[in-house]
Amino acid sequence: MKLATRINSFLKGRSLDEVLADFEDLGLGYVDLNFGEHTTEYSAVEMKRVLAAHNLQLNGVALRFHEDYLNGDLGNDNEVLSQQALADCKKAADYCREAGGKVVTIWMAHDGFDYSFQINYAKVWHKIVESFQKISDYAPDLKISVEYKPFQPRAYAFVDSMGISGMMLSEVNRENFGMTLDYCHMLMKHENPAFAADVFGARKKIFGIHINDGYGLNDDGLMVGTASPFKTLELLFYLKKHHYDGVYYFDTFPVIEGAKDECRANINMLNRMNKLLDDMGLDKIEQIIAQNDAIAAQKLMLSFLKESGN
Repeated sequence: MKLATRINSFLKGRSLDEVLADFEDLGLGYVDLNFGEHTTEYSAVEMKRVLAAHNLQLNGVALRFHEDYLNGDLGNDNEVLSQQALADCKKAADYCREAGGKVVTIWMAHDGFDYSFQINYAKVWHKIVESFQKISDYAPDLKISVEYKPFQPRAYAFVDSMGISGMMLSEVNRENFGMTLDYCHMLMKHENPAFAADVFGARKKIFGIHINDGYGLNDDGLMVGTASPFKTLELLFYLKKHHYDGVYYFDTFPVIEGAKDECRANINMLNRMNKLLDDMGLDKIEQIIAQNDAIAAQKLMLSFLKESGN
């Protein structure tokens, strides 16, 4: 499996080079960089060299829109700021390509609203669709991936769900435009992560997976498979079914736990869950799902527990 983890969980006053040494020691093969945060001290050529020195490869870069964009990113009503956000995305694509990455992940933290009568929804929709088209056309050799989230920091995010994301996919209508699914974000929307994995996976539109866990009320960023293990197993089943071959990115937030120990726990859990699926067999799981029978599904879950005790 292709694995990466959250750089900011490891930084905490340390240098990027020290963090990358930890990644190498953990056996991670890939890195995701926050553009404008982790990329300021290294040119793309230098970053590629530093990563290679630690036997790491760039998976991609993620946009981080900060203070200037509090009232909107690509959909900002201020045309200067929305164009600046668009330019930032293009710069991120250039950096990603030159540093050897494949995916530009866009999370629009501030495109949303907090009050009724605050924004013109149709106008913002059109603006965001047009921006995604321009970014996709600017970098046809890269995967342009949107990470949706229902809220935080805005009370309502604009691209907030698998439904809105699916509408975006349809209207943007670009081959290199797809989705990054964040497990906690889907729980926050009261979505079943496996549902999105099946729908988008069947269309080959999953360009990234942020895997973590939580309780649905917040972006908890807990260790993989610790709060909702059966939902995690089902997600992994559909990713296997649809032959997802991208990176699994541990978007977890260790605070009390040591970042390195927590990452090892994520790796061990992910490997164990994948083994459970392989040992059970995808065809057998598919046959049980086809029964549309809650008791049969419960027996399958019980079988996973028995397997985990071996």
